[in-house]
Amino acid sequence: MRKIIFWICFTVVTTGNALAADDVSYEAVTLAKSSNSWDGSSLPEYPKGTPEIAVLKITIAPGAQLPLHKHTAISVGVMLSGELTVVTEKNEVLHLKPGEALIEVVNKWHYGKNEGDIPVEILVFYASSLNAPLTVNKQ
Repeated sequence: MRKIIFWICFTVVTTGNALAADDVSYEAVTLAKSSNSWDGSSLPEYPKGTPEIAVLKITIAPGAQLPLHKHTAISVGVMLSGELTVVTEKNEVLHLKPGEALIEVVNKWHYGKNEGDIPVEILVFYASSLNAPLTVNKQ
């Protein structure tokens, strides 16, 4: 009986996968997947406590520069429009264009600047713990 149940489950799963492979009504593209941030450093462990997910759409005006800051939570962003330059306190530089993703540095001072002529729009996803600050500006 166990063998029959196994083969029924196996057939359903493999047939489902075969049908899904033929379905062209959607596409899944991995934009970013890593255990390291864009500068190559390892991401920290997730914080303890109740998890909290935040999604922010950040707009940076042409010519604007963000203050020196750091993120205490793991975050990933996807550039929607414009071009963004990110610079760490150690002068590591990343240039981002529309459609590109970045896994942000954690607990490292950095800033972003829009050196282009149109607003930068970036969608950022944070994985943190409940009520923890997402960004801390350097005083």
